[in-house]
Order: sequence, then C-alpha cells, then structure tokens
Amino acid sequence: MTAHGLARALAGLLEASHTAPFERLPRLLDTAAKQAGAGGARLFVADLQEEVLREVTGTGLNAGEGGEEHRIEGTLPGRAYQITQVTAPASGGACWMPVRDGTERLGVLHVEPGPDDTGTPDGEVALALASMAGLLLVSKRANSDSHARLTRTRPMGVPAELQWALMPPRTFSDQRATVSAFMEPAYEVAGDAFEYALADDILHLAIFDAMGHDTSAGLTAALAMSTCRSHRRAGATIPDASRAIEDTLVGQFGHTRYATGVLADLELDTGKFSWVNRGHLLPVLIRGGRWSSTLYCPPAGPMGSGFNLPVEQRTEQMEPGDRLLLFTDGITEARDSDGREFGVERFTDFITRHHADNLPVDETLRRLMRTVMEYHHGRLEDDATVLFCEWHGPDGATGGQAARASSARPNSRA
Repeated sequence: MTAHGLARALAGLLEASHTAPFERLPRLLDTAAKQAGAGGARLFVADLQEEVLREVTGTGLNAGEGGEEHRIEGTLPGRAYQITQVTAPASGGACWMPVRDGTERLGVLHVEPGPDDTGTPDGEVALALASMAGLLLVSKRANSDSHARLTRTRPMGVPAELQWALMPPRTFSDQRATVSAFMEPAYEVAGDAFEYALADDILHLAIFDAMGHDTSAGLTAALAMSTCRSHRRAGATIPDASRAIEDTLVGQFGHTRYATGVLADLELDTGKFSWVNRGHLLPVLIRGGRWSSTLYCPPAGPMGSGFNLPVEQRTEQMEPGDRLLLFTDGITEARDSDGREFGVERFTDFITRHHADNLPVDETLRRLMRTVMEYHHGRLEDDATVLFCEWHGPDGATGGQAARASSARPNSRA
C-alpha cells in the first residue's frame, strides 16, 4: 500500500464521518481498511467496568446486534487492550490494534491482512486506522445512546448517570504527567467523584466523597465538582475554591449534606505540589518506585459542614517519577470474610508492585479494583475511587509508564 493510497483512504473516512452517526462507524472503518489495502476492519469497545470488549456492528438497539464479545482477561483482543500494544497469533493473520483517545483506552480494532500482506496486516495501515477509529469514536459517543447501551452490562442508577456525565476521561497523559482514575461500583456510584484539568503548566487535581449513597449524595458531589471548576476557571486559589464549595453546599442543603475532598495543584515545570485537605483521607506519595509516605495537612472540615475551620494550604516538592494517590475510603475499608480491612499498606503495595510491571497506569488501576472487589466478596458497600498522578519531570525525563506501555508495535505477537 502506497502512502498516497493510505492518505486517500483516511481522507475519505474523515470526510464521510462528518455527518455519520455512531452506528455507521463499523461500515466506514471497514471500507477505509479495504481501500487502504487491508482485508477489512471491525471495531470493539470496552464496557464501563473494563471486563469485556463488545463489537460495534451498527445494528440493533445498542448497535451491537449479532456482534462478537471477548473477555478482557485471557483473550488475544483483551491482551491488546490491557497492554495497549498490537497482538496477533504467532502464525500470522489478523491483528488486534488498541484503540485510544490520547492514552485513554477505548477498545480494539480487528484488522484483516490484505491480498498483498504477508503474515499480518501492513503495520502503518493498521496503526493509522486504529488512530482514526479512536478520534471518530470520541467524536460520536457523547450524543449516542447506542454507544452508552453497548458499553453497559446492566442498567445504571440515576446518581451514577449524573456522575459519569460530569467527570473527565479516566486517563490523560503528556510528556510531563500522567493522570488516571478508576471508580466502583460503576453502576451505583453516588457520592464519589474525581476531577483533573490542565491549564498551561498547572495540573489541577481533586477528589470528592459526598455523604450518603443516594441521589442527594450524587447531587452533592456534582455541586462540589461544578463549583470547583467554576471558581478555579475564574482564577480562585485552592483554599478559596474549597470555601466556595462550602458556601454552595450550605446554600443548597443547609448543614444536612457535606463532602470531604482534596483539592490540589501540581506545577508541571517545577514539581511543586500544593493542596488542601477538607476532612478527607490523606494523599500517599510513592517515591523511587518503592517507598511510600503519607502527606499531612491539617483538615479544615468537610465542605458543607459549617465548622468554619481555617483552610491551610500545604506544599510538597515532588521528584521526577514520583506518584501521588488520592483515594476514598471504599478502597481501604473493603473487608474480607474475617473482617480485615484492605488497608492503605496493601493498597500502596499493590500499586507499587504492579506499576513496576511496565503496565499502563489505567491497567494497574483496573487490576487494583478487581482485587478490591474480590477482597470484599465481589460487591462493595461504599464507593471506591482512586486518582493516580505521576510527575515525569519538567521535560518528561522519566518517560512515564503510560508512554512506555502505549507504543504500538505491529509485529508484536501473543
């Protein structure tokens, strides 16, 4: 396949996509694949809890009627999704390409070899198609109920519907930092929320845990997150943003609802980490891939409680490669059959050991949450959320695990 032919196929795909709904993506990708010299392409998306990969067929109520489904654990397409690298049978044939938006994992693309390919599909063609699939998938999913149905394995509660609509993508990375988050129970979550945003050289981070497990808890968390964004974007400091959340919650609920939280800024050019503690669990810092310590800041009381305690901002100088963990008590307070808590030590040890395996950050968190769920008999009694941030240095000196693990290599074998 010539570069000119590939460019024409991608240009045609892009032009046709402007007025195409989510349901037409399979046909458009398959057509472009054949025009580019491959034998065809099929798109699969991950469910919300990242347990299965479901084919997008474009037919049926959820646009997946008649399609295949593959488990993420123990399958070739699942392997491509987990490690974000191309996988193919050792004997050759069709390959599985990871589909991503930046570093956020979306699914996989099954690409058949064309008549002129030997062994596996042309690597440049397969990689270009997967990249385009990620861009198109993100542009079409926001207003598609078909996509929402396809990525759910059961009905979603109203509070969870609200929370997922407000939160940013679960993974983001650039040369200086990687951020990733995971939240369970995905379909019933109510009071937990995470937030991050980038403005020039400042990475804003926040995690919230609202009182209760009902719709009001979801509203409390949503108000906290929206108020945080509004005042942050207007230039408010971290302490002032937390006070604004306090005022919003008191104005809406009196003193009947509150949310704990950590609000923080990370200066990406210097590694200066500044944060305030509003009655929340303390962040954990992992340094050198082995040593962990708990960062301390005097708690100012939950936002909405009306305690009127002073809000003190603390700072910590991070080193390249340092990792920060913000989390809610659903992670550490999960209990086994003997009543023993999962605990902070077990939690940080899991992150340290599995992150050393050169897995993408979001895969480490996916495996963490599976472990926490199994520890608590497959069902959590409280929302469990973890927000991970690794600072790579002002110039990306440490490379970052997400970047290392995301390089697509068309000749990989599984």
